[in-house]
Amino acid sequence: MRRPLPPAPPGEAVEVDRTISRAGHVSLGQHIVLAAEILGGQRVGIRIDDKTVSFFDLDTRQLLRTRPSPLSPAEVARLRGARPAGPPPQPAAGPVQVQRRASNSGVVMVVGQKVALGRVHAGKTVTIHVTDTELAIACDDGTRIVRRTTDQPVRNLKASRPRKKEPVSA
Repeated sequence: MRRPLPPAPPGEAVEVDRTISRAGHVSLGQHIVLAAEILGGQRVGIRIDDKTVSFFDLDTRQLLRTRPSPLSPAEVARLRGARPAGPPPQPAAGPVQVQRRASNSGVVMVVGQKVALGRVHAGKTVTIHVTDTELAIACDDGTRIVRRTTDQPVRNLKASRPRKKEPVSA
């Protein structure tokens, strides 16, 4: 039988493992904390320090999200499965890969920026590599590089499904 790890000293960062709900929330003690809807269903590590709650991938320790901590030090000490924290998680170094479905006029929107691909791409799903300075869009006719004009973070990784046409009733 494995013995539990000793509790972390007061004021030190702790970590717990939790599964994110489909709506993107996680329960920490008496608090419901919003992680991110795109993390729904994933098992993640959560690092809790004095001011922040950091969500990270358990295998790579890649930082996924950071939120302000609603927990007091006494509440942190009572968390189920709490252990002393390891090294802080690090953000991803490479580009983020996302998918978008082009509109009926051939336009995609990523990180708050609209990019016109042309009507020949209407309704098609494209893969976009997002970096700090550019968007690399992989289309049927090759890769297009577009300068990034916004500094918004990526919020959605997957393309939206096409809408089903509803029958018109008379």
